[in-house]
Amino acid sequence: MELVEAKSSWSGIVKKGQRLKITDIEGQQAVDFLCYDNNDRSDRYSATNTMKVQGNIYVGLGSILYSDSGIQLLEVMEDTTGKHDTVYGCCSNPNNLLRYGVKTTESCYSNFEIELAKNELGKDSIVPNVNWFMSVPVLEDGTAGVDNVVLQPNSYVTLLAKTDTLAVLSNCPQMHNPCNGYNPTPIHVEIY
Repeated sequence: MELVEAKSSWSGIVKKGQRLKITDIEGQQAVDFLCYDNNDRSDRYSATNTMKVQGNIYVGLGSILYSDSGIQLLEVMEDTTGKHDTVYGCCSNPNNLLRYGVKTTESCYSNFEIELAKNELGKDSIVPNVNWFMSVPVLEDGTAGVDNVVLQPNSYVTLLAKTDTLAVLSNCPQMHNPCNGYNPTPIHVEIY
């Protein structure tokens, strides 16, 4: 089990048949997540394929994360939260300026760039991601926004690798909306 400090990033290879467990230690900590077929890293997580195949914009127990080519990457085997966001994407420094009028130096986009570089991938590999432990309700009129839902400490999601998968995450540093309760905290990551 590895501790991923608040506002930092992590990546690792989850081999076919292994499980990746992500635990929100203190509660209300968003974790932005990308994944790639480790046999062909150009084949990356596809939010649109994942939503279309399961017929739902949220990811939860039983959901499968699909790649661009339609390969099954990861399946949600355990989930104490119920539903996770697939549409809101990751925070970035330019987006923080547009949305909140603040200049920031840390963001999930920046964290993704760091981890992807470690794995010989560039920023063009950043695509719309899963936001574990983040509530983004979409209302009937189409409006959406980050909800201030307080999750229990030690909430977790466990993912089964359907193929060798590179997992990349950002322990979200966002301080300008309620996704982290305005107080980013550490998480645990475990491959077994």
